Amino acid sequence: MEKLKPLSDFFTAIENDYRISPMHIAIYAALLQFRSVKGFINPIFVFSSEIIVIAKVSSANTYHKCVQELHQYGYIKYSPSFKKNRGSEVYFLFSADADI
Repeated sequence: MEKLKPLSDFFTAIENDYRISPMHIAIYAALLQFRSVKGFINPIFVFSSEIIVIAKVSSANTYHKCVQELHQYGYIKYSPSFKKNRGSEVYFLFSADADI
């Protein structure tokens, strides 16, 4: 059950946040899934193409908009790399091992 805690904490945090859409939730859940595959590291380094597939998002623009908004709203810390050979850095702020 401990593996679901970051997602549970996220749902608790967004309960009254009108800015969060189903797309934000899908992308956050996809980021968590990606993180679990990588061994629950924090931060993770991701390429948008990897998360788009998991979240079932059809547009890179939608992905980037939602990730930037999750960062602005304080749910993740997002640091884009702008390099083709290095993924963007994503820190989870609702995690027992968040190291920020």
